[in-house]
Parts: sequence; structure tokens; C-alpha cells
Amino acid sequence: MRPLDVPVVLGAQAGIPRYAMPGDAGADLTTTVEVHLEPGCRALVPTGVRVAIPEGFVGLINPRSGLAARTGLSIVNTPGTIDSGYRGELKVLLINTDADRAVDISAGDRIAQLVIVPVMTARFVPVDELPETTRGESGYGSTGVA
Repeated sequence: MRPLDVPVVLGAQAGIPRYAMPGDAGADLTTTVEVHLEPGCRALVPTGVRVAIPEGFVGLINPRSGLAARTGLSIVNTPGTIDSGYRGELKVLLINTDADRAVDISAGDRIAQLVIVPVMTARFVPVDELPETTRGESGYGSTGVA
């Protein structure tokens, strides 16, 4: 499969999004600033990256699993949605979920991953009733435990 061309503009100190390994779905995003996060605190962290995601695609900003496992660092609004019409800087809303330990991030550290996927828009059609299913209106926890 041929890679999708995504134009990118880099600000000062910004690193171009990079795939760490062949076949990776997420390209690493790095921070341009130092950040200190106390337990339970959050910060909107700049990447210095602006992208032009092609129409018909969306960018999803996801946490880095190793960072979450080692430090408790995650993303508040995961995944963050980057629409194709957005041209501003990509920023990541990080949160320190560790109860006891502060997290320090240095400029240039990998803080999140950008995944670009095709998107289909829906046409919402008002109806009086929805078709019946086996699940019906059963919600949270209705399909069983783990």
C-alpha cells in the first residue's frame, strides 16, 4: 500500500512525526517544551506540528502505551480528533494518572501517537423507531464481564 502524503509545517524545536517501526499505525509526536506534571494534574502540551490531513481522513491522537505503563501519563480526551479542515498546531492534553509521583517531560520527548485513518460521514435520517436487535437498549456492562 502506498503511503498517504500529508503536508506538515514544523515550528521551532518541532520534530516531524515518525513511525518507530515498519508497520506501525501511529507516528510519534514530540513536545517542544519541558513539562512538569504533579499527580492528577494535566497540561496542554505543544508539538510544534501543523498538518493538512487530506479530506476523507481524520487524525487520531492516542497515548503511547509504554509511557502510560512506565509513568501513568495518558491523554485526557483520547483519542484527540484532528479534522481534515484543521490547520492549527497539534497539542496534546496530557494527564498524570499516577497517584504518588510527578512526571517530568523534556523537549523532544515522544508524548503521543498520530494515527491517520479514512473516515466516512453519515447522513442522519430521522425515523420513528429503530430496527430491533438482540442487544436492544442494554448498555454498559450488558455484554458480560471482561
